[in-house]
Amino acid sequence: MSTEPPLLEVEDLTTTFSTDNGVLTAVGGIDFNIESGETVCIVGESGSGKTVATESITRIIKSPPGHVEGSVRFKGRELLEMSEPELRDIRGYEIAHIFQNPQEAMNHCYTIGWQIAEALQIHRDVSDEEARAKAVDLLDKVGIANASSRFDDYPHEFSGGQKQRVMIAMALVGDPDLLIADEPTTALDVTVQAQILKLLDDLQDEFDMGVLFVTHDLGVVAEIADRIVVMYAGKVMERADVMDVFDRPAHPYTQQLLNCLPEIGGNQGGIPGSLPDPIDPPDGCRFAPRCDHAEPECRDGGQPEEIEVNRGQWASCVHYRPGRDGSVVRQGIPDA
Repeated sequence: MSTEPPLLEVEDLTTTFSTDNGVLTAVGGIDFNIESGETVCIVGESGSGKTVATESITRIIKSPPGHVEGSVRFKGRELLEMSEPELRDIRGYEIAHIFQNPQEAMNHCYTIGWQIAEALQIHRDVSDEEARAKAVDLLDKVGIANASSRFDDYPHEFSGGQKQRVMIAMALVGDPDLLIADEPTTALDVTVQAQILKLLDDLQDEFDMGVLFVTHDLGVVAEIADRIVVMYAGKVMERADVMDVFDRPAHPYTQQLLNCLPEIGGNQGGIPGSLPDPIDPPDGCRFAPRCDHAEPECRDGGQPEEIEVNRGQWASCVHYRPGRDGSVVRQGIPDA
């Protein structure tokens, strides 16, 4: 058995922001791991803390007002204790980000080739000619036709799907071990979305990257994930292998998310209610105000501890505590 640590270990990650109205807790003490070559998807409604969690890993949130605590170990090294220069050597090189809006992530005053070459030269001592050759190669890898001639084109000369491919090329300049992709297909039509997902899958195999993929789309999750982390209001509701989540979801929130898929529940109206105020969240389970199975015990004492309900499947729900009947929240769902 391998004694190597996980590629990424996140423990009790907490991110807060100081505001005029009080302290806003965007991420409230979450845990998850990623192994090399594995795809872990963080899912949840908009406002669940998914993006803030991923940006906290490499501390790219603005501080102040943001403040990150907990532990984030990358290949055994504690990122949250690193100085800014140390972390800068890892960001964009060993850990790369793909952001959900390439339109805003690119500088429209410079050609896309120049931007890729600059990213390469930040991390490697290469000549302008070598940087250009590598940039063209990356553009070709991500499927930009006539890559050499498109090197000198500006962002506005590319379609939305092409811009996302360019962003992926930028992310690959350092041959990263971990790729963090934040809703990279949200603004794309379904055909282009499928192409981007296939591209990421092929590149993951080629580069043997771990991938942390953020999305609210469970249809995307079903295609690409090895494991899933379900977030709600800054907390983890459930962690499990992808098949466990789809075949036998444990947490009521996960079940509600799945019911929003037309092919499963057909709930086109979404989940009734709204996310709680992150400055003044509920005293107990974050999801209790919207949960059909909530009891008085759910409404105080903080977010319930995560309990292993099946092998490798963990849920933060009081109904799985010793002496309780977990079947109450799993009616109609097959046993493991």
